[in-house]
Amino acid sequence: MGINVNVSKPVDLNSNEYLTKFVGKAHISPDNKEFYDEFLKFTIKTPQSSDEHLNFDSRLETFLESFIQSNLTSGNLGSLISVFLQKASDLLALTDSESHVHVYKVYNSVVALRILIKYILEIGSEFLLLQHFEALPRTSETNGTSQQDVSVTIEEKQVTTKIVDGTKFDAFLQTIFNIICVIPLKDYTYHLHLECVNVILVLCSVYLYNQQTTERSTIFRTIYKCQYASTLLATLLHFVSRMVQVPPSPYGHDNSGGSFVFGLAESFWSMLTFSKKQPENEELPKTFKEHYPLANQSLLLILILTNHNADDSVDIQNNPYRYSLFNCVNSTEMWKQDDPGSFKIDYSGLYQTICKMTHLDQTTLLLYLLLHRNEQFYKFVMRQPNLQELVVPILQTLYHAPDSSSHLIYMSLIVLLILSEDDGFNKSVHEIMLKNIQWYTERTISEISLGGLLILVIIRTIQYNMLKVRDKYLHTNCLACLANMSSQFRNLHPYVSQRLVSLFETLAKKYGRLQTQIEDGKRGDTSMSVIDVSEDVMQDLSVLEEVLRMVLEIINSCLAHQLVYCPNLVYTLLYKRSVFEVFRSNPAFQDIIQNIEMVIGFFTSRLQRVQDQRGELGVPEVYEVISKGSSQWSSDRLKKFPDLRFKYVDEEGNEKSYFLPYIYFLLSKHSVIPFPEGEKLFAEI
Repeated sequence: MGINVNVSKPVDLNSNEYLTKFVGKAHISPDNKEFYDEFLKFTIKTPQSSDEHLNFDSRLETFLESFIQSNLTSGNLGSLISVFLQKASDLLALTDSESHVHVYKVYNSVVALRILIKYILEIGSEFLLLQHFEALPRTSETNGTSQQDVSVTIEEKQVTTKIVDGTKFDAFLQTIFNIICVIPLKDYTYHLHLECVNVILVLCSVYLYNQQTTERSTIFRTIYKCQYASTLLATLLHFVSRMVQVPPSPYGHDNSGGSFVFGLAESFWSMLTFSKKQPENEELPKTFKEHYPLANQSLLLILILTNHNADDSVDIQNNPYRYSLFNCVNSTEMWKQDDPGSFKIDYSGLYQTICKMTHLDQTTLLLYLLLHRNEQFYKFVMRQPNLQELVVPILQTLYHAPDSSSHLIYMSLIVLLILSEDDGFNKSVHEIMLKNIQWYTERTISEISLGGLLILVIIRTIQYNMLKVRDKYLHTNCLACLANMSSQFRNLHPYVSQRLVSLFETLAKKYGRLQTQIEDGKRGDTSMSVIDVSEDVMQDLSVLEEVLRMVLEIINSCLAHQLVYCPNLVYTLLYKRSVFEVFRSNPAFQDIIQNIEMVIGFFTSRLQRVQDQRGELGVPEVYEVISKGSSQWSSDRLKKFPDLRFKYVDEEGNEKSYFLPYIYFLLSKHSVIPFPEGEKLFAEI
């Protein structure tokens, strides 16, 4: 069904008489239908880049300055809000076939309001915004409304205006929520939904300018007391999951007669297949933002809404959005309809979208929240036969660590750690075979298990961290993930076994060098002095000792549980047995080394007997001996150690100290509309 909307062509802002009147000091009543119909009859070419946004903002700057000086006298913002509320009410009452023209009018009013709200927050404060919202013209008469006189300084002039309580702001925000949740998403409503999501993001951006608690913020209090919070969160999550590509114009035609096709651009998805090289660091976020802005903005808003007022109790009264995200259920499962915070969503569609987008910080954060706190979603993921679609892109991110933010690396590792807490996951990753992983360039591997690839990438991350970053938290998560998997290591590729033992060998050499350095310093040998044996060197030695111990425990765990299924690891241990000998008498490693040397000794003696009978053995003969010996080996000979079990636990205060700054940095960096203040405030993120 086509539409015929009478919209004006873009005009020079400087010659727009309606805009000039609106930002002037004369009050324009919301009943002045002729004025507002003309004022809102404009066509905006949505800026696509930061430069375009800056150019657009600069063209409006003079008018915005005039508005901020005049509105507390004119009350025209309140008039525009009243016009918006009426037009939105009309739109919500219409059927789809009647709503095209009304969508256009409501969309333009939301755009205008979003621009004005953003400007007030950037140059003023939340209190100033609420004053402008509720300001009435000084000449207006009020009937039975609670009000007070407020004196506001504007360019050193005192202006007294009448303001009412916060009911208009409440009504405005409630209407924005209703538009997002009630109006079906179609091509001609896409930009309206997008602008309404943008309005909420702009309101939340008050945190960028004043990091006060949500309890002290009227904006956040209003957002979190919304009785339809679960519906809003469900709608936003659907926008993310279904990934609708942006229509070419806010005033596009809908010829389908039905719902907009929730499709994915083939050229875009081809960038994301795990067999291809990872996109450049800035390429994917830019493409996602430009082609799927509603999904992009909705994802950012979900992260903001669910990470304010965050605590372990996940009380629906404290944060209904967080509660809803953690309690949403699969559309195919039974639903607790008596739970006002729960909703249904298609887990399969959400999972597929997340799999394709894990190269993005914000998608990995959403995945983390769902896996960590939504038990039903976690169980769903653990049942998936195509785990490689989720895990391989995460491994790609870790492999290209120098090209990714340290925060994305952290979150990717935490996700892997959470996945590794499940024995089913640890078993299944060794059953999934991958071929020709082209982005892994250190060695050509024609075929490898997903578990083997996971081990290789984590080992590489540990080595990169020890040499470049030296972050104890990062390598602790890496080792914890390997430790959780170790009792299920199976059919390890020869190269994987070599890298695991080589990791120990590399760290052992560094450990030996540090020990020598410390001993020389204590004796005053060569150019070293006691002063040179700094706390940093001692700290490095302590960290290395912990890492070495953990690597030994990982190897021991595999030998204790899966020796018969890991002949390549046994072969590598035999080949590199001299590496472990130096630690035989070290009290920090002595007990665990005894187990490994017992295995080495058992197979060495068998090889020696066979060699005495046959002469020099080739590689196939060595594997034959290992295979036969494995069937006769009993792990009861080994000293028992506790099972390696590590579980990710949030650190207290993480939401305020880590997640919120991180999320608002992502907002400033990846939002469709720019928030330059965020880049400055969180420059250290």
